[in-house]
Amino acid sequence: MKREINFDILSLFPHFFDSPLKQSIIGKAIKKGIISVDITDIRDFGVGSRKTVDDRPYGGGVGMVMKVDVLAKATENIRKNRKKPWVILLDPKGKTYDQSTAEKLTREKEIVLVCGHYEGVDERFAENFVDEIISVGDYILTGGEPASLVIIDSVSRLLPNVLGKDESKITESFSKVKINSKEKRILDYPVYTRPEIFNSITVPKTLLSGNHVEIEKWRRKKSLEKTQRLRKDLLSHP
Repeated sequence: MKREINFDILSLFPHFFDSPLKQSIIGKAIKKGIISVDITDIRDFGVGSRKTVDDRPYGGGVGMVMKVDVLAKATENIRKNRKKPWVILLDPKGKTYDQSTAEKLTREKEIVLVCGHYEGVDERFAENFVDEIISVGDYILTGGEPASLVIIDSVSRLLPNVLGKDESKITESFSKVKINSKEKRILDYPVYTRPEIFNSITVPKTLLSGNHVEIEKWRRKKSLEKTQRLRKDLLSHP
């Protein structure tokens, strides 16, 4: 099977990925050869006998900063072994990640994910050695490793043959639909399964009718209602 994307992860904690990359759909995608994931230990490029990767910030302040020379060396080592890798720094100061960014990244063949740590990375690295800075949300993680897994998962599942049924990704939350001739991203419709009655709560009759036209109408209506209630911002987004 054709490989779609190679992911390179640059991390201070490479063993963080030992289990997650072997599980579920992503593990299967790697086994099938649809994606590959290579992990580089940033400490291999550390300075001196102690392999130093961070230092105190100029101007004072708490915490440590990841060194520009170490990160640049590690990143350039990846670049020389790839054709045209798209280098992403995982940093809370970056652009907030969303489904449209995941879709855009599926067009890349080689993606490098640099996991930030401590108080951040030397700004010279962020400004001169990466193509894009991404944040997976307005909160702080202990490092970029969980964020890199979010990107690998969300991008990989959009690739051909990764999901059991490729059409399932067409109707899920944040998929595009036309509303009043404009494309919007809306939430998925409510779903139900057996038993038909649980604690006196029943499955909606429309879903039991066998009328697929009415079922589709019901699902679209409920998707819009749920989006209006939980994520009104999606409907107002241009």
